[in-house]
Amino acid sequence: MSTKSVALITGASAGLGEQFAHLFARDGHDVVLVSRSQARLEAIAERLRFHQVKTHVLAEDLSKPGAAARVFERVKAKGLEVGYLVNNAGYGSTGPFLDLPVEGEVEMVELNCATLLELCHRFGQPMRERKAGRILNIASTAGFQPGPFMATYYATKAFVVSFSEALAHELQGSGVTVTCHCPGATATEFAGRAGNDKSRLFQRPGVAKPEDVAAHAYEAMMQGEVLSVHGLLNWVAMQSVRFSPRAVIRNITASLNTRPE
Repeated sequence: MSTKSVALITGASAGLGEQFAHLFARDGHDVVLVSRSQARLEAIAERLRFHQVKTHVLAEDLSKPGAAARVFERVKAKGLEVGYLVNNAGYGSTGPFLDLPVEGEVEMVELNCATLLELCHRFGQPMRERKAGRILNIASTAGFQPGPFMATYYATKAFVVSFSEALAHELQGSGVTVTCHCPGATATEFAGRAGNDKSRLFQRPGVAKPEDVAAHAYEAMMQGEVLSVHGLLNWVAMQSVRFSPRAVIRNITASLNTRPE
């Protein structure tokens, strides 16, 4: 694979997405930054200039049907060959499911699941034809258990874990790798938007720094790991879910997703 293969990063306007952009640019890869905010993407592109790589900005709301196809066609029109696909875009919501606006829950499934799936398909096919490419899907430790009070978000991340592992198996020996990375609580804008920044989960010590999580995910992708969990405590917790009674897991997760009294 050429050292100048283009990396396409969704959710690139802040948090992990911005960190991924810096990592790829540092290593000499041109980047395609995708997010809703043109202005924020342009600001990041400006900060990447000292790496002397080409930065392409695509403002798209990936929670809307048809957005993945538009991204693919816009990249194709630019004549770019995507060698790295980072599906980082996603959001969550907090509260009893029936009390949340259903439109936002449906859009979350569209973004976290359907768009990720479609981008893997559209960009994965030419990767397979070239016999070279790497896909990084950002899931979460939330994907290993049900999540009362963040029910839709946890379910979407379970989809990402299952889908990514299956796709990785199908692509064995093809020259294309699929890595599913599962961070725990991370200090990004995600928690504020999801409304759980004051929850027990994010008030505990040990919330990860985005630059550390991104570096760990980046290395896992470059090594071709199929499933990677950031942090020893998160890995232990993920393993414990396999052997604990489901009712206990539900109760613990529900407690973490609520605010302290």
